[in-house]
Amino acid sequence: MAESFGAEQRRLREADTAAVPWRRWGPYVSDRQWGTVREDYSPGGDAWDYLSHDMARSRAYRWGEDGIAGFCDDQQWLCLAVSLWNGHDPILKERFFGLTNQEGNHGEDVKEYYFYVDGTPTHSYMRMVYKYPQRAFPYEDLVTTNRNRDRTQFEYELLDTGIFAEDRYFDVEIEYAKASPEDILARITVHNRGPEAATLRVLPTLWFRNIWSWDRPEPRPALRRIGTTTVEAVHERLGTRRLTCLGTPDLLFTENETNTERVFGRPNGSAFVKDAIDRYVVHGEKSAVNPAETGTKVAADYTLRIAAGGSAVVRVRLSSTADEVDFDRVVNTRRDEADEFYRKVLAPELSDPQRQVARQALAGLLWSKQYFGYDVERWLTGHGKDPLEAGPTRNGEWFHMICHDVISMPDKWEYPWFAAWDLGFQAVALGMVDMELAKSQLSLLLSRRYLHPNGQIPAYEWNFGDVNPPVHAWAAHLVYELEKARTGQGDHGWLEGVFHQLARNFSWWVNRKDADGNNVFQGGFLGLDNIGVFDRSSAALPTGGTIDQADGTAWMALYCQSMLQIALELSVRDPIYVEQAQAYFEHFAWIAVAVNRKSSTATLWDDEDGFFYDLLRLPNGDTRRLRIRSMVGLLPLAAATVYDPALVARFPRLLDDAWDFVSRHPSISSVVTRGRSGEQDGEHLLAFFDEERLRRILARMLDEEEFLSPYGIRSLSRWHLHHAFTFPVGDEVFRVSYLPAESDSGMFGGNSNWRGPIWFPVNMLIIRSLLNLYVGYGDDFTVECPTGSGRRMTLFEVARDLADRLTGIFMPDAGGHRPCHGGQDIFATGHWRDLITFSEYFHGDNGAGLGAAHQTGWTGLVALLPNLFAGLAGPELLDKRMSGLFPNRN
Repeated sequence: MAESFGAEQRRLREADTAAVPWRRWGPYVSDRQWGTVREDYSPGGDAWDYLSHDMARSRAYRWGEDGIAGFCDDQQWLCLAVSLWNGHDPILKERFFGLTNQEGNHGEDVKEYYFYVDGTPTHSYMRMVYKYPQRAFPYEDLVTTNRNRDRTQFEYELLDTGIFAEDRYFDVEIEYAKASPEDILARITVHNRGPEAATLRVLPTLWFRNIWSWDRPEPRPALRRIGTTTVEAVHERLGTRRLTCLGTPDLLFTENETNTERVFGRPNGSAFVKDAIDRYVVHGEKSAVNPAETGTKVAADYTLRIAAGGSAVVRVRLSSTADEVDFDRVVNTRRDEADEFYRKVLAPELSDPQRQVARQALAGLLWSKQYFGYDVERWLTGHGKDPLEAGPTRNGEWFHMICHDVISMPDKWEYPWFAAWDLGFQAVALGMVDMELAKSQLSLLLSRRYLHPNGQIPAYEWNFGDVNPPVHAWAAHLVYELEKARTGQGDHGWLEGVFHQLARNFSWWVNRKDADGNNVFQGGFLGLDNIGVFDRSSAALPTGGTIDQADGTAWMALYCQSMLQIALELSVRDPIYVEQAQAYFEHFAWIAVAVNRKSSTATLWDDEDGFFYDLLRLPNGDTRRLRIRSMVGLLPLAAATVYDPALVARFPRLLDDAWDFVSRHPSISSVVTRGRSGEQDGEHLLAFFDEERLRRILARMLDEEEFLSPYGIRSLSRWHLHHAFTFPVGDEVFRVSYLPAESDSGMFGGNSNWRGPIWFPVNMLIIRSLLNLYVGYGDDFTVECPTGSGRRMTLFEVARDLADRLTGIFMPDAGGHRPCHGGQDIFATGHWRDLITFSEYFHGDNGAGLGAAHQTGWTGLVALLPNLFAGLAGPELLDKRMSGLFPNRN
C-alpha cells in the first residue's frame, strides 16, 4: 500500500527507515516570537510589553525566530523568510502584526490575512498565500479602534479598515520545494490584484539565530557574498550553505544583533544591527547596511513593477551544493507529487469541496510546526533564581525542562507555544499524513526533558504547572491502532515506552487531583477556561472549599479506559501487563461507582435534571451542585469505550478476575455492559452511565434549544440564554449565561470563550463515544435527533450527523459562502473564494470562526471527519478494533 502513495510516501519511508533527513528543513520559524514568555526577562512577567511588536525589528531574540513563511533547519541555526515593502508602510513588513492581550477587546489577535493552502509531511512542497495591502498598513488605526471597544463589541478587523478596497493589494504566493533533503527552492509569485500598476520590494531574507550574545556564547556564524548574487553561510554545527538569488537583486548585509541605541538608549556594540535593512529600504539610510557585505543577516532586495492584474516571480535557492537545477521543473514536480499524495491519503468518495477542506486543514497543521527552544533553568537564572529555591517566578518549579524540538503548535502567531491537550488532538490528525511525526509528538511531552519528576505533563508556556485534560493515553492508543490498521502492524515498542511514562502521569493525577481520595477528581480549569461560574484553578474559591469536577472525573475515567486498552495490547506479547489491565479496570469501576451513587445528594449526577454537574464542597461540609448545563456535564459521555472481545478472550484469567471483581461488588455491575447480547463473550462496554441516564443526557445534547447547533455541539446550553445561572457570594453575584461568540468574562483573560461556542476537540470525543456506544448497544437503541423532531436515529447515525454539521462549518454554499467566514462576502468572491480559515472555535448559532484565526491545531481534526464516514454503506463496515473512530481502509 505504501508504494501506491508515490514519491512523497517514498520520501517518508526513507526518512523513517534510512535516516534520510527529509524532515530536517521545514516551516519551523514562528509567526511571532515577540511577546512570548521565553523572551520575557521583565521583573513583573509582562511578556507583551517587555518585547513588543515595535521592538521586534530592532531587538535580537534569545530563544527563537519569527518571520513570514519562515523556513529553517530543525535546530533553527539558519532561517529563510520573506520581507516586503509596498512603498508606503512606515516599517518593513518582516513579521505579521497583531494586537496584544491588553490591546484587543477580545484578547490577542493577529490582524493579517494569510492562508496555508498546501503542504506535504516531508515539506518537499509547501505553499501559502499572504494578502499584502498596497496602501500604508493601518497599524495605529487597528490598535486605537480596538482599544476603545469593550467586550460587548465586535473586533475591528483589517478588512473593516477599508484597506482592501478596489482590490488594491498583492497576493504574495510563497512556495517551497526540495530538490533534495538539503536543497531548498523558494518561489515567490506576486500577483497585483489592483486596478493599476504597482511597485513592491520583495526581500527574501537569510539570517542566523543569535547564539553568540548570551550567557553561554557559541562561535559566531558568518554570511558573506561570494558571487554577484550568491551568499555563503558558514555555521560550526550546520556546515556551509549557499543562498543563490536568481536575477539581479541587491544584497543587503547586517548583523542579527540588538539596536541597543533604539531599544535601551545605549550605544550599539556593532555598527550594523538587526533593523538595518528596515532603515535602508524604508528610510533610505544607505549607511545602515555593511558595505563589506558580511554579517549574520542578509536580504536580497528585488524591486518589482507589476502591471494591473499581472504577476512577477522571485526565485532563491538555499543549498549545500552548487550543482545546476531546473528550478521551475522541480517546484512544479513537487506540486504534482503533493496532488498525488493527497489523492491517496483522502478517501476517493469525498467531494471536491470536502477534499479542499481536508487538504487545507492538513496543510495548516504541517505549516504550524515550529522550533521551540527553551532551557528553563537558563531562563530562570536570568531572572536571578536558584534551582534550589522555590519562588513566585513563572515556571519556577520546572528547572529540569530543556526544549530544543520541532513541535506542532496550535497557532504560530497567537499560540506559538505547545499546549499539552492541544498536542494530543493535533497528533491524531497528523497521523493521517505522517505517522512517525504523530508518535514523536506524543512521546515528546512524556520524555524526561519535559515530564516533571513528579509525573506532571507541562501544560503550556505561560504556566507549565497548570493542568490540561489528560488525553495523551487516548491519543497514543488511537495513533497506534491507526498505524496497525494501515500497515497491519502497530509499533509495539513505542506503545510500551509511552505506557510506562503515562503510568507516571496517571499516578500524579491520582495523588494530586483526588483531594479526598474518593475517586472524584478536581483538576482546575482543565483547558475549559471560563466554563464554570468560578475560576476552578483558583487556590481560594470565593466561597472557600473545593469543587468536585464532572469533567475532571470524566477525563480520569477515559484515562483508565485508555490505559486498559494499551495494557491489553501489550499483553499480547508480555502477559505481565494483564495484571496492570486489571488494575486500570478496577480503578475505572471505582470512579464510576463514585459518580453514580444514587442514595447521596453529594454526587455529580443530578437525577432531577438528568445531567452531570460540578459539585461545590463548602468549608462547613455542605455541598451545592453548580447547575450549569455545559460541556462539563457532557464530557462523561467521552468515558465510554468498547473492548474487542477477541482481544479480551486471549486472557481468560483477566476475564475471570474482572467478572469476579464485579460479582463481589454489586454496585459496579451497572457500569459494565457485556455486549449487545448480554453474553460474557460479547463486546465489553465500559461507561459512566446506564441506559436510562444515557437517554436523558442525549435528550439534552440533541435538543436544538440546548446543545445541538447546526454546526455541532455547543459548549454551553442555549437554555441559559434566558435562564442565566447566578451564585451570590456576599455582595457579589457570579453569573453564567449563554454567549455564542466571545465572552463578556475576563476570568482567564480576554479570549476565554467556553460559554456557548463550538469547539472541535470535545466534539470529536463525543463522536468517538457515540460510535463506541453504538457498538455496545446496537441498532435497537435509537434516539430522537434532533430531540422532539420525531426522527429516530441509531447512535451511529447521530455520530455521522454531528460530523456533517462540523464539516459544514467550512463547506461553501451555491454562492461560495462558508459559515466559518462569518458572513464576510469578500471570502466568496474573486481571489479570496478558495481560501479557508480554521479558527480556534466557532459561533454557537451561525458557525462563524472566532478566536485565533489560524488554529489549524485541533480544528485540523476536520480533516478526519469526511474520511471517517466516507464510503461506509452502513455501520456494519465500522472497524471496531479502532474503537469506532476510523474505518479500516486496508
